[in-house]
Amino acid sequence: MRKLIILFIFISLFSQTNATSMMLVRDIVTGKTKLPDNVALAFIPVYNIGGCLNRNSYSRANQNGPLEYGFRGNAQNLDLNRDFTKCDSKEARSFAQVFHLLDPDILIDNHVSDGADYQHTMTLLTTQYDKLGADLGGWLKNNFEPQLYKGMAEKNWDMVPYVSFETGSPDRGMVMFYDPPRYSSGYAALFQTIGFVPETHMLKPFKDRVLSTYAFSQTIIEKTAANAAALIEQRKKARTEVTKEKSFPLKWTTDTARFSFVTFKGYEQAYKSSDATGLNRMYYDRSKPFTRQVKFFNVFNPSDPITKPNAYIVPQGWGAVVDLLKLNNVILQQFTKDTIIEVEAYRIDDYKSAPRPYEKHHKNSAVKTSVMKQKIKFLKGDYFIPLDQPANRYLIEMLEPTGDDSFFAWNFFDAVLQQKEGYSDYRWDDLAAEVLKNDPALKAKLEEKKTADPKFAANGSAQLDFIYKNSPYYEPGHNRYPVYRLVYD
Repeated sequence: MRKLIILFIFISLFSQTNATSMMLVRDIVTGKTKLPDNVALAFIPVYNIGGCLNRNSYSRANQNGPLEYGFRGNAQNLDLNRDFTKCDSKEARSFAQVFHLLDPDILIDNHVSDGADYQHTMTLLTTQYDKLGADLGGWLKNNFEPQLYKGMAEKNWDMVPYVSFETGSPDRGMVMFYDPPRYSSGYAALFQTIGFVPETHMLKPFKDRVLSTYAFSQTIIEKTAANAAALIEQRKKARTEVTKEKSFPLKWTTDTARFSFVTFKGYEQAYKSSDATGLNRMYYDRSKPFTRQVKFFNVFNPSDPITKPNAYIVPQGWGAVVDLLKLNNVILQQFTKDTIIEVEAYRIDDYKSAPRPYEKHHKNSAVKTSVMKQKIKFLKGDYFIPLDQPANRYLIEMLEPTGDDSFFAWNFFDAVLQQKEGYSDYRWDDLAAEVLKNDPALKAKLEEKKTADPKFAANGSAQLDFIYKNSPYYEPGHNRYPVYRLVYD
Protein backbone atom coordinates (compact mmCIF):
# COMPACT_ATOMS: atom_id res chain seq x y z
CA MET A 1 0.00 0.00 0.00
CA ARG A 2 1.23 3.50 -0.84
CA LYS A 3 2.55 5.27 2.25
CA LEU A 4 3.32 8.69 0.79
CA ILE A 5 0.62 11.33 0.99
CA ILE A 6 0.60 13.81 -1.89
CA LEU A 7 -0.51 17.34 -1.04
CA PHE A 8 -1.11 19.36 -4.18
CA ILE A 9 -0.92 23.01 -3.17
CA PHE A 10 -2.39 24.78 -6.15
CA ILE A 11 -2.11 28.53 -6.36
CA SER A 12 -4.60 31.00 -7.87
CA LEU A 13 -3.94 34.54 -9.03
CA PHE A 14 -3.83 36.04 -5.54
CA SER A 15 -0.55 37.67 -4.56
CA GLN A 16 -0.53 36.40 -1.00
CA THR A 17 -0.70 32.77 -2.15
CA ASN A 18 2.35 33.16 -4.35
CA ALA A 19 4.23 34.72 -1.46
CA THR A 20 3.12 32.03 0.97
CA SER A 21 4.16 29.20 -1.32
CA MET A 22 7.59 30.65 -1.90
CA MET A 23 8.05 31.23 1.84
CA LEU A 24 7.08 27.63 2.58
CA VAL A 25 9.39 26.20 -0.08
CA ARG A 26 12.21 28.44 1.14
CA ASP A 27 11.76 27.31 4.73
CA ILE A 28 11.67 23.63 3.75
CA VAL A 29 14.78 23.92 1.57
CA THR A 30 16.75 25.85 4.21
CA GLY A 31 15.72 23.44 6.96
CA LYS A 32 13.71 25.96 8.95
CA THR A 33 10.63 23.78 8.42
CA LYS A 34 10.88 20.00 8.29
CA LEU A 35 8.66 18.21 5.81
CA PRO A 36 7.37 14.90 7.25
CA ASP A 37 8.74 11.82 5.53
CA ASN A 38 5.27 10.62 4.56
CA VAL A 39 4.18 13.86 2.84
CA ALA A 40 5.08 15.11 -0.63
CA LEU A 41 4.22 18.63 -1.77
CA ALA A 42 3.49 19.83 -5.30
CA PHE A 43 3.13 23.52 -6.16
CA ILE A 44 1.89 25.59 -9.05
CA PRO A 45 3.35 28.94 -7.96
CA VAL A 46 1.55 30.84 -10.73
CA TYR A 47 -1.44 29.21 -12.39
CA ASN A 48 -2.97 32.20 -14.17
CA ILE A 49 0.15 33.49 -15.90
CA GLY A 50 -1.68 35.94 -18.16
CA GLY A 51 -3.63 37.36 -15.23
CA CYS A 52 -0.52 37.54 -13.05
CA LEU A 53 1.31 39.60 -15.66
CA ASN A 54 -1.66 41.93 -16.08
CA ARG A 55 -0.63 44.02 -13.06
CA ASN A 56 -2.78 46.82 -11.73
CA SER A 57 -3.88 48.47 -8.49
CA TYR A 58 -7.62 48.86 -9.08
CA SER A 59 -9.42 45.71 -10.24
CA ARG A 60 -9.75 44.29 -6.70
CA ALA A 61 -11.79 47.17 -5.31
CA ASN A 62 -12.85 45.07 -2.31
CA GLN A 63 -9.29 44.09 -1.38
CA ASN A 64 -6.84 45.71 1.03
CA GLY A 65 -3.52 45.66 -0.85
CA PRO A 66 -0.91 44.89 -1.91
CA LEU A 67 -0.01 47.87 -4.06
CA GLU A 68 -0.13 45.77 -7.25
CA TYR A 69 -1.74 42.45 -8.07
CA GLY A 70 -2.80 40.39 -11.06
CA PHE A 71 -6.18 40.24 -12.77
CA ARG A 72 -8.85 37.56 -12.32
CA GLY A 73 -9.20 36.84 -16.05
CA ASN A 74 -6.43 35.07 -17.93
CA ALA A 75 -5.14 36.14 -21.35
CA GLN A 76 -8.53 35.09 -22.83
CA ASN A 77 -10.39 36.86 -20.00
CA LEU A 78 -11.47 33.49 -18.60
CA ASP A 79 -11.89 32.94 -14.87
CA LEU A 80 -9.78 29.82 -14.43
CA ASN A 81 -11.67 28.88 -11.28
CA ARG A 82 -14.70 28.17 -13.46
CA ASP A 83 -12.82 26.16 -16.08
CA PHE A 84 -11.90 22.86 -14.46
CA THR A 85 -14.40 20.70 -16.34
CA LYS A 86 -15.00 22.57 -19.61
CA CYS A 87 -11.25 23.24 -20.04
CA ASP A 88 -11.50 26.16 -22.44
CA SER A 89 -8.02 27.28 -21.39
CA LYS A 90 -4.60 25.74 -21.86
CA GLU A 91 -4.07 26.32 -18.14
CA ALA A 92 -7.00 24.06 -17.22
CA ARG A 93 -5.88 21.33 -19.60
CA SER A 94 -2.36 21.49 -18.20
CA PHE A 95 -3.76 21.37 -14.68
CA ALA A 96 -5.76 18.22 -15.50
CA GLN A 97 -2.61 16.53 -16.80
CA VAL A 98 -0.68 17.36 -13.63
CA PHE A 99 -3.62 16.45 -11.39
CA HIS A 100 -3.98 12.97 -12.84
CA LEU A 101 -0.22 12.44 -12.95
CA LEU A 102 0.01 13.15 -9.22
CA ASP A 103 -3.38 11.72 -8.17
CA PRO A 104 -3.18 13.91 -5.04
CA ASP A 105 -4.81 12.91 -1.79
CA ILE A 106 -5.56 16.53 -0.92
CA LEU A 107 -5.89 19.60 -3.13
CA ILE A 108 -5.48 23.11 -1.72
CA ASP A 109 -6.58 26.11 -3.76
CA ASN A 110 -5.65 29.29 -1.87
CA HIS A 111 -7.94 32.30 -2.34
CA VAL A 112 -8.88 35.73 -1.06
CA SER A 113 -12.55 36.09 -0.15
CA ASP A 114 -15.09 38.71 -1.15
CA GLY A 115 -18.28 39.40 0.77
CA ALA A 116 -19.17 40.47 4.30
CA ASP A 117 -16.89 42.15 6.85
CA TYR A 118 -16.03 40.20 10.01
CA GLN A 119 -13.20 39.68 12.48
CA HIS A 120 -11.79 36.40 11.16
CA THR A 121 -8.77 36.48 8.86
CA MET A 122 -9.02 32.90 7.59
CA THR A 123 -12.10 31.03 6.43
CA LEU A 124 -12.20 27.54 4.97
CA LEU A 125 -14.27 26.16 2.12
CA THR A 126 -14.31 22.37 2.29
CA THR A 127 -15.63 20.30 -0.58
CA GLN A 128 -19.11 18.86 -0.17
CA TYR A 129 -18.70 15.75 1.96
CA ASP A 130 -21.44 13.75 0.27
CA LYS A 131 -19.76 13.75 -3.14
CA LEU A 132 -16.76 11.93 -1.67
CA GLY A 133 -18.86 8.95 -0.65
CA ALA A 134 -20.06 7.81 2.75
CA ASP A 135 -16.70 6.63 4.07
CA LEU A 136 -14.30 9.31 2.83
CA GLY A 137 -16.85 12.11 3.21
CA GLY A 138 -17.80 11.01 6.71
CA TRP A 139 -14.16 10.70 7.77
CA LEU A 140 -13.44 14.19 6.42
CA LYS A 141 -16.41 15.78 8.18
CA ASN A 142 -16.16 14.03 11.54
CA ASN A 143 -12.43 13.39 11.91
CA PHE A 144 -10.03 15.27 9.68
CA GLU A 145 -11.65 18.68 9.19
CA PRO A 146 -12.12 19.34 12.95
CA GLN A 147 -8.38 18.79 13.41
CA LEU A 148 -7.66 21.63 10.97
CA TYR A 149 -9.81 24.07 12.94
CA LYS A 150 -8.14 23.00 16.17
CA GLY A 151 -4.67 23.27 14.65
CA MET A 152 -5.32 26.78 13.38
CA ALA A 153 -6.69 27.86 16.77
CA GLU A 154 -3.49 26.59 18.38
CA LYS A 155 -1.58 28.90 16.02
CA ASN A 156 -3.81 31.80 17.12
CA TRP A 157 -5.78 31.96 13.87
CA ASP A 158 -9.48 31.73 14.59
CA MET A 159 -10.70 30.00 11.43
CA VAL A 160 -14.39 29.58 10.52
CA PRO A 161 -16.15 27.97 7.55
CA TYR A 162 -16.31 30.05 4.39
CA VAL A 163 -18.74 32.85 5.17
CA SER A 164 -21.83 32.62 2.99
CA PHE A 165 -24.97 34.31 4.29
CA GLU A 166 -28.37 34.29 2.66
CA THR A 167 -28.40 37.99 3.54
CA GLY A 168 -25.55 40.24 4.65
CA SER A 169 -26.32 39.25 8.23
CA PRO A 170 -25.62 35.99 10.10
CA ASP A 171 -29.05 36.04 11.76
CA ARG A 172 -30.42 33.37 9.43
CA GLY A 173 -27.27 31.29 9.57
CA MET A 174 -24.39 30.37 7.29
CA VAL A 175 -24.75 27.97 4.39
CA MET A 176 -21.96 25.64 3.31
CA PHE A 177 -20.77 26.61 -0.15
CA TYR A 178 -21.95 24.21 -2.84
CA ASP A 179 -18.99 23.55 -5.12
CA PRO A 180 -20.03 22.10 -8.49
CA PRO A 181 -17.30 20.54 -10.66
CA ARG A 182 -16.45 23.78 -12.45
CA TYR A 183 -14.57 24.77 -9.27
CA SER A 184 -11.27 23.20 -8.22
CA SER A 185 -12.59 21.53 -5.08
CA GLY A 186 -15.69 20.21 -6.84
CA TYR A 187 -13.57 18.88 -9.69
CA ALA A 188 -11.18 17.15 -7.28
CA ALA A 189 -14.08 15.44 -5.51
CA LEU A 190 -15.03 13.70 -8.77
CA PHE A 191 -11.81 11.72 -8.40
CA GLN A 192 -11.98 11.07 -4.64
CA THR A 193 -9.51 13.83 -3.81
CA ILE A 194 -10.31 16.02 -0.80
CA GLY A 195 -10.40 19.68 -1.80
CA PHE A 196 -9.92 22.70 0.44
CA VAL A 197 -10.18 26.36 -0.55
CA PRO A 198 -8.72 28.53 2.24
CA GLU A 199 -10.19 32.01 1.81
CA THR A 200 -8.52 34.87 3.64
CA HIS A 201 -10.59 37.98 4.32
CA MET A 202 -9.96 40.63 1.70
CA LEU A 203 -10.01 43.58 4.12
CA LYS A 204 -7.34 42.22 6.45
CA PRO A 205 -3.78 43.53 6.02
CA PHE A 206 -1.75 41.76 3.34
CA LYS A 207 0.76 40.57 5.95
CA ASP A 208 -1.97 38.89 8.00
CA ARG A 209 -3.37 37.19 4.92
CA VAL A 210 0.06 35.82 4.08
CA LEU A 211 0.79 34.63 7.61
CA SER A 212 -2.61 32.96 8.07
CA THR A 213 -2.24 31.16 4.74
CA TYR A 214 1.23 30.04 5.82
CA ALA A 215 -0.23 28.79 9.11
CA PHE A 216 -2.89 26.82 7.26
CA SER A 217 -0.24 25.24 5.04
CA GLN A 218 1.69 24.20 8.14
CA THR A 219 -1.46 22.84 9.75
CA ILE A 220 -2.55 20.79 6.76
CA ILE A 221 0.93 19.28 6.47
CA GLU A 222 0.96 18.36 10.16
CA LYS A 223 -2.52 16.86 10.21
CA THR A 224 -2.05 15.04 6.93
CA ALA A 225 1.15 13.42 8.19
CA ALA A 226 -0.57 12.35 11.41
CA ASN A 227 -3.53 10.87 9.51
CA ALA A 228 -1.69 9.45 6.51
CA ALA A 229 -2.65 5.80 6.92
CA ALA A 230 -6.31 6.61 7.51
CA LEU A 231 -6.47 9.00 4.56
CA ILE A 232 -4.95 6.48 2.17
CA GLU A 233 -7.31 3.77 3.37
CA GLN A 234 -10.38 6.02 3.11
CA ARG A 235 -9.51 7.05 -0.44
CA LYS A 236 -9.01 3.41 -1.38
CA LYS A 237 -12.46 2.58 0.00
CA ALA A 238 -13.97 5.54 -1.85
CA ARG A 239 -12.46 4.35 -5.13
CA THR A 240 -13.98 0.92 -4.62
CA GLU A 241 -17.29 2.45 -3.59
CA VAL A 242 -17.60 4.67 -6.67
CA THR A 243 -16.95 1.78 -9.06
CA LYS A 244 -19.79 -0.24 -7.49
CA GLU A 245 -22.31 2.56 -6.90
CA LYS A 246 -25.56 1.95 -8.78
CA SER A 247 -27.03 5.46 -8.65
CA PHE A 248 -25.57 8.97 -8.58
CA PRO A 249 -27.46 12.17 -7.66
CA LEU A 250 -27.02 15.12 -10.01
CA LYS A 251 -28.64 17.77 -7.82
CA TRP A 252 -28.14 18.79 -4.20
CA THR A 253 -30.16 21.12 -1.99
CA THR A 254 -29.32 22.49 1.43
CA ASP A 255 -31.10 20.70 4.27
CA THR A 256 -32.52 23.56 6.34
CA ALA A 257 -33.62 21.21 9.12
CA ARG A 258 -30.13 19.98 9.97
CA PHE A 259 -27.32 22.22 11.13
CA SER A 260 -24.46 22.61 13.56
CA PHE A 261 -23.27 25.78 15.30
CA VAL A 262 -20.11 27.79 14.72
CA THR A 263 -18.66 30.61 16.79
CA PHE A 264 -18.79 33.59 14.49
CA LYS A 265 -17.06 36.87 15.25
CA GLY A 266 -18.56 39.66 13.22
CA TYR A 267 -19.48 43.33 13.28
CA GLU A 268 -22.90 44.87 13.70
CA GLN A 269 -24.54 46.25 10.58
CA ALA A 270 -25.60 49.89 10.56
CA TYR A 271 -26.77 52.50 8.08
CA LYS A 272 -25.63 56.00 7.22
CA SER A 273 -25.75 58.50 4.40
CA SER A 274 -23.46 57.64 1.50
CA ASP A 275 -20.70 60.16 0.73
CA ALA A 276 -20.80 58.94 -2.88
CA THR A 277 -24.53 58.95 -3.64
CA GLY A 278 -26.12 60.82 -0.76
CA LEU A 279 -28.48 57.89 -0.25
CA ASN A 280 -28.75 55.49 2.66
CA ARG A 281 -26.12 52.73 2.68
CA MET A 282 -25.24 49.72 4.80
CA TYR A 283 -21.86 49.39 6.51
CA TYR A 284 -20.25 47.19 9.14
CA ASP A 285 -19.55 49.07 12.36
CA ARG A 286 -16.14 47.91 13.55
CA SER A 287 -16.66 49.72 16.84
CA LYS A 288 -19.36 47.13 17.60
CA PRO A 289 -17.83 43.66 17.30
CA PHE A 290 -19.82 40.64 18.43
CA THR A 291 -19.32 36.92 19.04
CA ARG A 292 -22.33 34.69 18.38
CA GLN A 293 -23.25 31.07 17.92
CA VAL A 294 -24.50 30.91 14.34
CA LYS A 295 -26.30 28.07 12.62
CA PHE A 296 -24.18 26.38 9.96
CA PHE A 297 -26.12 24.42 7.35
CA ASN A 298 -23.63 21.86 6.06
CA VAL A 299 -25.89 18.97 5.05
CA PHE A 300 -27.11 18.56 1.48
CA ASN A 301 -29.98 16.38 0.32
CA PRO A 302 -29.49 14.53 -2.97
CA SER A 303 -32.04 14.63 -5.78
CA ASP A 304 -32.37 13.72 -9.45
CA PRO A 305 -30.67 10.33 -9.07
CA ILE A 306 -29.24 8.83 -12.24
CA THR A 307 -29.09 5.06 -12.54
CA LYS A 308 -25.66 4.17 -13.80
CA PRO A 309 -25.65 2.54 -17.25
CA ASN A 310 -23.32 -0.34 -17.95
CA ALA A 311 -21.56 1.87 -20.46
CA TYR A 312 -21.80 5.06 -22.48
CA ILE A 313 -21.13 5.18 -26.20
CA VAL A 314 -19.74 8.39 -27.68
CA PRO A 315 -19.40 8.66 -31.47
CA GLN A 316 -15.88 9.56 -32.51
CA GLY A 317 -17.07 12.70 -34.29
CA TRP A 318 -17.43 14.47 -30.93
CA GLY A 319 -13.68 14.88 -30.67
CA ALA A 320 -13.64 17.77 -28.17
CA VAL A 321 -15.55 15.63 -25.66
CA VAL A 322 -13.42 12.55 -26.31
CA ASP A 323 -10.25 14.61 -25.84
CA LEU A 324 -11.42 15.78 -22.40
CA LEU A 325 -12.38 12.25 -21.39
CA LYS A 326 -8.89 11.09 -22.31
CA LEU A 327 -7.36 14.06 -20.50
CA ASN A 328 -9.16 12.94 -17.34
CA ASN A 329 -7.87 9.36 -17.45
CA VAL A 330 -11.19 7.85 -18.47
CA ILE A 331 -10.91 4.24 -19.65
CA LEU A 332 -12.08 4.14 -23.26
CA GLN A 333 -12.38 1.36 -25.80
CA GLN A 334 -12.99 1.74 -29.52
CA PHE A 335 -15.18 -0.45 -31.67
CA THR A 336 -13.11 -2.54 -34.07
CA LYS A 337 -15.93 -2.75 -36.62
CA ASP A 338 -19.27 -1.18 -37.45
CA THR A 339 -22.03 -2.54 -35.25
CA ILE A 340 -25.73 -2.01 -34.49
CA ILE A 341 -26.65 -1.87 -30.79
CA GLU A 342 -29.90 -1.18 -28.98
CA VAL A 343 -29.27 1.69 -26.58
CA GLU A 344 -31.07 4.25 -24.49
CA ALA A 345 -31.06 7.61 -26.29
CA TYR A 346 -32.07 10.90 -24.73
CA ARG A 347 -34.24 13.36 -26.59
CA ILE A 348 -33.77 16.98 -25.52
CA ASP A 349 -37.36 18.09 -24.98
CA ASP A 350 -36.66 21.50 -23.49
CA TYR A 351 -33.84 23.68 -22.19
CA LYS A 352 -32.97 27.29 -21.51
CA SER A 353 -29.83 28.98 -22.77
CA ALA A 354 -28.50 31.91 -20.78
CA PRO A 355 -29.20 35.19 -22.61
CA ARG A 356 -25.83 36.60 -21.55
CA PRO A 357 -22.45 34.87 -21.86
CA TYR A 358 -20.90 33.28 -18.80
CA GLU A 359 -17.25 32.27 -19.14
CA LYS A 360 -17.45 32.28 -22.94
CA HIS A 361 -20.65 30.22 -23.04
CA HIS A 362 -24.41 30.69 -23.10
CA LYS A 363 -24.90 27.93 -20.58
CA ASN A 364 -27.83 25.52 -20.90
CA SER A 365 -30.03 24.85 -17.87
CA ALA A 366 -33.51 23.58 -16.95
CA VAL A 367 -32.86 20.66 -19.29
CA LYS A 368 -35.74 18.23 -19.77
CA THR A 369 -35.27 14.92 -21.52
CA SER A 370 -37.17 11.81 -22.51
CA VAL A 371 -35.65 8.39 -23.08
CA MET A 372 -36.04 6.30 -26.22
CA LYS A 373 -34.88 2.75 -26.88
CA GLN A 374 -33.31 2.75 -30.33
CA LYS A 375 -31.10 0.58 -32.46
CA ILE A 376 -28.20 2.78 -33.50
CA LYS A 377 -25.47 2.00 -35.99
CA PHE A 378 -22.07 2.74 -34.48
CA LEU A 379 -18.95 2.95 -36.57
CA LYS A 380 -15.54 1.44 -36.22
CA GLY A 381 -13.62 3.86 -33.98
CA ASP A 382 -16.58 5.03 -31.89
CA TYR A 383 -15.96 4.99 -28.14
CA PHE A 384 -17.31 2.48 -25.62
CA ILE A 385 -16.92 3.70 -22.03
CA PRO A 386 -17.50 1.10 -19.28
CA LEU A 387 -18.94 2.36 -15.99
CA ASP A 388 -16.84 0.21 -13.67
CA GLN A 389 -13.96 2.62 -13.16
CA PRO A 390 -12.79 5.25 -10.64
CA ALA A 391 -13.90 7.99 -13.06
CA ASN A 392 -17.57 6.94 -12.72
CA ARG A 393 -18.69 10.08 -10.92
CA TYR A 394 -16.88 12.29 -13.43
CA LEU A 395 -18.58 10.42 -16.27
CA ILE A 396 -22.06 10.73 -14.78
CA GLU A 397 -21.60 14.45 -14.02
CA MET A 398 -20.23 15.24 -17.47
CA LEU A 399 -22.18 12.93 -19.78
CA GLU A 400 -25.68 13.13 -18.30
CA PRO A 401 -27.26 16.15 -20.04
CA THR A 402 -29.13 17.36 -16.93
CA GLY A 403 -25.93 17.78 -14.90
CA ASP A 404 -25.19 21.36 -13.78
CA ASP A 405 -21.70 21.28 -15.29
CA SER A 406 -22.23 18.62 -17.94
CA PHE A 407 -20.80 18.87 -21.42
CA PHE A 408 -24.33 19.59 -22.62
CA ALA A 409 -24.69 22.41 -20.10
CA TRP A 410 -21.48 23.95 -21.44
CA ASN A 411 -22.70 23.80 -25.08
CA PHE A 412 -20.45 20.99 -26.32
CA PHE A 413 -23.46 19.33 -28.00
CA ASP A 414 -25.45 22.38 -29.11
CA ALA A 415 -25.07 21.39 -32.77
CA VAL A 416 -27.75 18.70 -32.37
CA LEU A 417 -30.24 21.37 -31.29
CA GLN A 418 -30.36 22.86 -34.77
CA GLN A 419 -32.49 21.22 -37.44
CA LYS A 420 -30.40 21.05 -40.59
CA GLU A 421 -32.99 20.07 -43.22
CA GLY A 422 -36.51 21.26 -43.94
CA TYR A 423 -38.94 21.63 -46.82
CA SER A 424 -40.94 24.01 -48.96
CA ASP A 425 -44.65 23.78 -48.23
CA TYR A 426 -45.61 23.45 -51.90
CA ARG A 427 -43.24 20.51 -52.34
CA TRP A 428 -43.88 18.81 -49.02
CA ASP A 429 -47.68 19.04 -49.27
CA ASP A 430 -47.84 16.33 -51.96
CA LEU A 431 -45.31 14.14 -50.15
CA ALA A 432 -47.17 14.62 -46.87
CA ALA A 433 -50.36 13.33 -48.46
CA GLU A 434 -48.47 10.26 -49.65
CA VAL A 435 -47.04 9.73 -46.16
CA LEU A 436 -50.53 9.84 -44.61
CA LYS A 437 -51.84 7.44 -47.23
CA ASN A 438 -49.14 4.91 -46.35
CA ASP A 439 -49.28 5.46 -42.58
CA PRO A 440 -52.84 5.14 -41.22
CA ALA A 441 -51.61 5.39 -37.63
CA LEU A 442 -50.04 8.79 -38.31
CA LYS A 443 -53.20 9.94 -40.11
CA ALA A 444 -55.27 8.94 -37.08
CA LYS A 445 -52.85 10.77 -34.80
CA LEU A 446 -53.14 13.89 -36.96
CA GLU A 447 -56.95 13.79 -36.92
CA GLU A 448 -56.97 13.32 -33.16
CA LYS A 449 -54.78 16.40 -32.70
CA LYS A 450 -56.96 18.46 -35.04
CA THR A 451 -60.05 17.51 -33.05
CA ALA A 452 -58.40 18.40 -29.75
CA ASP A 453 -56.84 21.68 -30.94
CA PRO A 454 -58.96 24.00 -33.13
CA LYS A 455 -56.05 26.40 -33.72
CA PHE A 456 -53.95 23.51 -35.00
CA ALA A 457 -56.84 22.36 -37.20
CA ALA A 458 -56.95 25.81 -38.83
CA ASN A 459 -53.18 26.02 -39.39
CA GLY A 460 -51.98 24.22 -42.50
CA SER A 461 -48.29 24.94 -41.87
CA ALA A 462 -48.49 23.50 -38.37
CA GLN A 463 -50.12 20.34 -39.72
CA LEU A 464 -47.44 19.92 -42.39
CA ASP A 465 -44.77 20.32 -39.71
CA PHE A 466 -46.50 17.73 -37.54
CA ILE A 467 -46.58 15.23 -40.40
CA TYR A 468 -42.95 15.97 -41.27
CA LYS A 469 -41.67 15.46 -37.74
CA ASN A 470 -43.51 12.16 -37.46
CA SER A 471 -42.31 10.84 -40.82
CA PRO A 472 -39.11 9.16 -42.04
CA TYR A 473 -38.16 12.46 -43.73
CA TYR A 474 -37.42 14.12 -40.39
CA GLU A 475 -33.75 13.87 -39.44
CA PRO A 476 -33.37 11.46 -36.49
CA GLY A 477 -30.41 13.33 -35.03
CA HIS A 478 -32.28 16.57 -34.35
CA ASN A 479 -32.50 17.03 -30.56
CA ARG A 480 -31.18 13.51 -30.02
CA TYR A 481 -28.41 13.70 -27.46
CA PRO A 482 -25.37 12.03 -29.05
CA VAL A 483 -24.17 10.14 -25.97
CA TYR A 484 -25.88 6.80 -25.66
CA ARG A 485 -26.51 4.63 -22.62
CA LEU A 486 -25.99 0.89 -22.85
CA VAL A 487 -28.09 -0.88 -20.23
CA TYR A 488 -28.02 -4.64 -19.98
CA ASP A 489 -31.29 -6.32 -19.00
